[in-house]
This record gives sequence, structure tokens and C-alpha cells, in this order.
Amino acid sequence: MNRFSKIFFPQLIVPKNAVIKNQELHSKSQKLMIDTGLIKHCGNGTYYILPLLQRSMEKLIRIIDKYMSEIDGQKLTMPTLTAADLWKKSGRFETAATELMITKDRHERTQILSPTHEESVTNLIASISPVSYKSLPLRLYQITPKFRDELRPKFGLLRAKEFLMKDMYTFDIDLVEAKKTYDAVNGQYVKILNHLQVPYAKITADTGNMGGKISHEYHIITEIGEDSIISCPKCCHAINRELAKDGKICEKCCENDLKNEQGIEIGHTFILEDRYSKLLKATFLNKSGKPECLQMGCYGIGVTRLIAASIELLSSENEIRWPQEIAPYKVCILPPKEGSKEEAATKHLDNEIYNNISHLDDIIIDDRAHMTIGKRLMDMKKLGIPYLIVIGSKSADSQNPTVEVHDLKNNFVNDMSINDAINYVEKCLKT
Repeated sequence: MNRFSKIFFPQLIVPKNAVIKNQELHSKSQKLMIDTGLIKHCGNGTYYILPLLQRSMEKLIRIIDKYMSEIDGQKLTMPTLTAADLWKKSGRFETAATELMITKDRHERTQILSPTHEESVTNLIASISPVSYKSLPLRLYQITPKFRDELRPKFGLLRAKEFLMKDMYTFDIDLVEAKKTYDAVNGQYVKILNHLQVPYAKITADTGNMGGKISHEYHIITEIGEDSIISCPKCCHAINRELAKDGKICEKCCENDLKNEQGIEIGHTFILEDRYSKLLKATFLNKSGKPECLQMGCYGIGVTRLIAASIELLSSENEIRWPQEIAPYKVCILPPKEGSKEEAATKHLDNEIYNNISHLDDIIIDDRAHMTIGKRLMDMKKLGIPYLIVIGSKSADSQNPTVEVHDLKNNFVNDMSINDAINYVEKCLKT
């Protein structure tokens, strides 16, 4: 049984009349996540991920794993440390130098705390090249910490020096097959975001120093987003402003129709072509037995950034709202305060409700009974647990006991019988 009193939950407790000077609290999501004990600041651009948020991250990882497995994605883990020589071969050691976390071992060998793993995964395939065309397409991915030496870390997990990212790397025999893979992976990205029920925009993007000619970004639209997006409602096309020419995104777009918005990038996809495979000699044997360079793609999702961006978009200034599928818990039961007359009259009712709702792992009892129901209810609303069941004074009615159900997702509060409350929550959990 999940009990709130057992959770490591260091809320930010602010004394009355205190003046807090924290220059890093620049975003709504950052403040809410610190206040509710989801994260705690560690150092410049780094955060402790605390148990409640860890649950949400693991839920999102399971969702990503599900959709990657549907297209034969194979999960692996690559070393965080990558030899700088590989990045020098690709040319990115110089072009990305200002954002790289660089270290040296005792033998003075330069290594990189990897922000991405194009060089590393290509080196892996090159080490067993040439591979057979029969083993392709190959779709490898990992979900691991990444590092970037941000000039000005801000917005909490939205722009941190260390972050969790899902990165997939694909290998195909030619550009036609690489485009099929590209479409397949992008299709799964759409499914992931639709599964979460988070509004997003898919836009045409710049390939930058990654290579290739085709790239798309996935954005959550919000005012604090650092990317400028131009979209046309008529042709349903959107583009990063970096690529816009003369304010137009296609020949049929009228400048007066264009919409300008800010977005938080939470995903990015590329067809890399042979940008890395040619330099690092990752090859395959074609049907004629002749070696050719593999055609590559890479696909990223910022796991911690996606969670923070969702909170930024969905929450109010004072209360978190989650995509339901990644809320740390979906249901919270609040029993009466200890020593109250309701406590004696409703003894074991919290256990009865708990044991009659499926998805037991997603239910928690706020057993901090030394606190009033009102204070605990305020905490759970701020934390954004989607469905709250309050065992209060009306629950002690011997003739017609009811509980108070708070549906934060639909902004709904009502008194219900025990059975009706259980059935209502069960129905909500299935939608």
C-alpha cells in the first residue's frame, strides 16, 4: 500500500514575511516543481530528481519504450564518456566546442561527457563493418543522461546542464529506406505525444551541424519557449523562424495569414545521410557483395524537458497539472484527521476504497493524519494528483455515507456514494 508519509518529499517551506531571492526561479514549472518536492536545486544547471518525479520519468520511459519496440527499436546503453578523437574526426569537436563538457583522464586523454552519441554509435557499427544488408534496417536507441555546458542554465529542467534524453540512431541501405525509417519513427513520436494528450506542433527545422537535409522539431507552444515558430493556418505548415525567408513559409502563404508563436523544443529528428558513416567507415555489404556507406538517421526526445514543458503548459501559477499518464500517482485518498470524530466513524474506509480500485500502484493514501484534511487537500491539488477522494464529515453518516471526489483534470467536485466514487475514478483511469 502506497502511503504519503513514507515518501521523501522535501517541500519548500517559506516562513511568513520571508523575502526569497532566487534568481534561477524564472519559470512557472521550475517554481512549482521545487515547491512541491519534485526536484531540488543541486548546483548551477543541475537538479536532484526526487522520488515523485522519478515515478513520472519512469512512466514516460515505459511509454517511449512501448512505441519504440513497435518499430523494432532495440534498447542499449552507450558510454557517457566519448573519446574526443571521434568528435574531431566528425568535425564537431570544433563546431560544438563551446557547449561540450570536456574532461581529461590521468593519461591526458581528452574525453567528452556526451550531449549526443552520433559518433559513438557510428564507431560501434564501424567496428563490426561491413554488416550484411540482411541485418538492416537497424534501429538502436538509449535513454540516458546527457550533458551540455549551457552558458546560462535557466527554467529548471527546461534548460539544464544535465538532462535525460532518449536518442535513437538508425542505419539503412539507401536514402529511400532511410526516409521510410524516418517516417516510421516520426509516426511513433506523434503517437507518444497523442498518448500523453499534450498539445504540440511539428515543424520543419534546420539541420545545423548535425548533417543531412531533412529535419523536424516537436514543440510545446508556450510563452517562455526560446524557439520562434511561424505557422500558416491555411496550409497547416510550420517552420522554425531560422529557416523562414521573407516571412513566408511556402509560396501560397500570405504574410497576413502567418502566425508567430514561441515553442519549447521537446523532440528533434534528422536524416543524417552518410555524414558520419562515411567519415568513420560504417559500411554494409550490398546484394552484390560490395561495401557501401550506411545511411543514417537520429531521433531525440528530451525526457526531463518534455515533463517540465508539459507542466509549464498545463499548470496554473499555483497548482501543477500533469498529462494523466505520467502523473506520479493518479488517485489520492485522504482519510480524516487523527482524533477527529470522523476518524472513529470511518475507520478502515480508506483501505476499503483503496482495495476496490484497480491500478493499485497508481493509488496513494495521504496518511499524514496529524494534518487537517484541508491542508492535505491543498498539498495534493498543488501536486496535481488528478483524482482525490476525501473522507470527511459526510462519510460518517451512518445512513448515507458519501465521499468528496475532486477531479482536477475536468475541474469537477462532487459528493458521491462510496461505490459511485470508485466507479467514477475507475472510468476516468481508463480514458
